[in-house]
Amino acid sequence: MLTRRGVNWTALDLPSSTHGAQPNTFLADDARDVVEIANAEGPVVLVGHSYGGAVITEAADQIPELERLIYVAALVPTLGRSVSETILEVDVTTRLDEAIERDGDFLRLNPLLATAALYQDCPEETAARAVASLSTQTIASFRSPRTAFDVEVPSYYVRCSLDQAIDPLLQELMATRCYESTVLESGHSPMLSLPAALCDLLLSTG
Repeated sequence: MLTRRGVNWTALDLPSSTHGAQPNTFLADDARDVVEIANAEGPVVLVGHSYGGAVITEAADQIPELERLIYVAALVPTLGRSVSETILEVDVTTRLDEAIERDGDFLRLNPLLATAALYQDCPEETAARAVASLSTQTIASFRSPRTAFDVEVPSYYVRCSLDQAIDPLLQELMATRCYESTVLESGHSPMLSLPAALCDLLLSTG
């Protein structure tokens, strides 16, 4: 959708969640990759989804030409807090909690439960492809505290009202940490379930 509208974009495979990731891969390692690519591209908008919200928050103060931050059903840790701590700020249990399994130094999702957590409103074939592409995530990245200070750029939050992974109540709290917020009637992955509507929202923030 972004390409069709003439927008240059890059999607990163974060080091903490790529196949073959090392156990001691932290939030800072993910942010470092974002900073490297963002600073090579010129003026940029950072979009973070889910855990990616913590990554763009950590990276933001290292990108001089950052124009704005956009969070989509994302986690926005406060300074000194980790993703694991941020999730606990609202006491709710989600389908994602039911799907997460620990495998040594990594977290993985039970493929039989992942669709209900992440893709329940996606077309069946789309959900199946997405589940097949899931990888593990290092526990270290979830437990890494945010070290970056806030930046003086506009920030926007897209709350997904049908989300079964990041509870809407937690998203409401996360949205208070941004300048503006809006609601999309979707599950956790609107880039797959409502790509045109999400694209409209991303572009409308500018």
